[in-house]
Amino acid sequence: MNGAGQHSARQSRGIKLTVLVLAIFIAIIVAGFVHRVALPRVLTNTEMQVNGLYVMETPRNFGELNLVDHHGEAFTNERLKGKWTLIFFGFTHCPDICPTTMSFLNELMGQLEGTEAEDTEVVMVSVDPARDTVEQLAQYVPYFNPRFTGVTGDFLDIHRFATALNTPFRKVAGQGDEYQVDHSANVVLINPRGDYHGFFKAPLDMAKMKLTYRSARAMWDKQQN
Repeated sequence: MNGAGQHSARQSRGIKLTVLVLAIFIAIIVAGFVHRVALPRVLTNTEMQVNGLYVMETPRNFGELNLVDHHGEAFTNERLKGKWTLIFFGFTHCPDICPTTMSFLNELMGQLEGTEAEDTEVVMVSVDPARDTVEQLAQYVPYFNPRFTGVTGDFLDIHRFATALNTPFRKVAGQGDEYQVDHSANVVLINPRGDYHGFFKAPLDMAKMKLTYRSARAMWDKQQN
């Protein structure tokens, strides 16, 4: 091959190499853009509130817990650390709100993926400890999901806990042993430090709850780094 032919061949290889490098560069840029578009946007606190999650400006310590779970084991503050916890205050004789909310939370857990599913716990705290014994909760709570935890204890301890989390309840008088208990249908969010992080306001919406929950977690992770 003469000098002109060699030069032409080198030039051709150079053009091909340049085109290949540009193609790889463009592919990387496009992949990054697609990845960013696919990721759910992290909502601001205001946007989360509009969508039903009220986040505390400063997560709050709610005091010491001295309760018991549906396995008969102590349920203290340590049980709330190292993971995210969704707490619902209800009772096993509740005719509508409680089974509906527990079913909703079971569905939510089924839609969470990866780390979200692994480090999220659902706890139902009884607002009717007189009837909701450990045995009663052991029959009721796992029915909705074997991973869920039922919690009971002394009335004053539960009342103090509920009050600290802005979820008041009261017994409806005049109904004998078949009484009902008025209570909030909100779901409380506890962060991995075991502090009161916020609450999901009822009525609950699956799409909004998943979006706001993921946003709260992402914002928390960013603040910890």
